[in-house]
Amino acid sequence: MSPGRELHHMLKLVAVVLILFLFSGREPQRLTETPVESSAIDLCEVGNSVFQDGETITYKLYYNWNFIWLAAGEVEFKVKTYPDFIKVSARGKTYPSYEWFFKVDDYFEAHLDKETLLPTLSIRDVHEGSYTRYDKVILDQKNHQATYYWGPDKSNTQSAQKVVSGCMHDILSVIYTLRNVNVGSWQVNQQLPVSIFLDKEAWNVGVTLVDKYEEKRIKGQGKAQTHHLEPQLISGNVFKEGDQMQIWVSADANHIPLMIESPVSVGSVKAVIKSWSRLKYPFELDNP
Repeated sequence: MSPGRELHHMLKLVAVVLILFLFSGREPQRLTETPVESSAIDLCEVGNSVFQDGETITYKLYYNWNFIWLAAGEVEFKVKTYPDFIKVSARGKTYPSYEWFFKVDDYFEAHLDKETLLPTLSIRDVHEGSYTRYDKVILDQKNHQATYYWGPDKSNTQSAQKVVSGCMHDILSVIYTLRNVNVGSWQVNQQLPVSIFLDKEAWNVGVTLVDKYEEKRIKGQGKAQTHHLEPQLISGNVFKEGDQMQIWVSADANHIPLMIESPVSVGSVKAVIKSWSRLKYPFELDNP
């Protein structure tokens, strides 16, 4: 697999794996019906006490090819508060110096209920090389129904409806919901189940706490106390059976993902926090 194709998956890694959900290729493999281990934590009505209007966090994306770490792009997450909902968005783009090789410009947006943080609207607009994809999902959480539109672009879509069971997240709402969960209260090896609607399907995945408090050096930033998490991976074109992804989340009131590392079919990928602004709580890393 070429580095360009790996970058295609790497940007999905950040825009999707930060959201604790991985899939292989443009159409993910369907998960088995085996339920994820149960947990006492309920992600249906979490509420927000962690992030605020105007918060912006940027990550730098690296790809390891033949033992060389290449800085290939960035992804930026933003929060905007409106009277009736919270808009969260993420845009992942390759650097201009990398675009001759493989150009990526992916945009994700979700509208979250202010009380529950459940999504009512989810949008994905993907531009990766010559491949384009537009998805829009309207989630009726009360009546457990998803109305979804998909196609090569916004003006050329099909539509359908599907009944979903229980409350349903999208790939962005999970980030901001999990940030409001007190990971420090988990037991080591405890797994949290997550239900996500993506690519016209509902998916059940999970994330496991590896270490409650781990000091981690963040490239270019310094050291931080972190919660070490391990999301469930799906084997396929990108990940081999037994591959493991690692996520380090700040062990403070902000609960920010600081770094992600993962193997892929050729080499490995890394996302490292680059900058942040308008966080609700003070945040600093200890310089080495």
